[in-house]
Amino acid sequence: METEPGGVGGTVCLSYNQDCTSLAIGMRTGYRLFSLSSVEHLDLVHESFDLPDVYIVERLFSSSLVVVVSHSKPRQMNVFHFKKGTEICNYNYSANILSIRLNRQRLVVCLEEAIYIHNIKDMKLLKTLLDTPRNGSGLCALSINHSNSFLAYPGSSSTGEIVVYDANMLKTECSIPAHDSPLAAIAFSPTGTKLASASEKVSPVLCASFLHPKLA
Repeated sequence: METEPGGVGGTVCLSYNQDCTSLAIGMRTGYRLFSLSSVEHLDLVHESFDLPDVYIVERLFSSSLVVVVSHSKPRQMNVFHFKKGTEICNYNYSANILSIRLNRQRLVVCLEEAIYIHNIKDMKLLKTLLDTPRNGSGLCALSINHSNSFLAYPGSSSTGEIVVYDANMLKTECSIPAHDSPLAAIAFSPTGTKLASASEKVSPVLCASFLHPKLA
């Protein structure tokens, strides 16, 4: 089925799933999920118009679990099983949700000054990281390799420090002074053993990478 991504209600956000086999599109009228099995067109997997102004939509690999946040309720995370047409749960937070990351073990919700870590199997809240440095863009990265489940987020709002947190063991692994200026991007390698970062200053494509001894 050929479909134009912005064909209904206008596109608000786009996101790939963890292994880039699916594309999620948030719209003013709801959201759509597409399979990327073909390079010639997008195959529509699911669409919903129950929530308007969707600005975050994340699918767990190629499963039926999808996480949605709407501008109508920016502090509420909604988790759905779209094939069954049921809502698994919803959680409300103390401030607007800026980003969500997930793998087969953990679901991470990032606010401007707090991070919440859930067990994805039952959605139980496992850990709340409060008073994290101001992070207005919700910048964070979660390893898609659930055996690692490393989480990276800014350790400073003025410099490019990165905190690496073990989301499985629920403890801080290390802090990396990666850049002199604030972070612009961070991403783990598919295995979760390397982390690349870029800063806002001079050249945003100049990346630093590391291999933590414990991850090797």
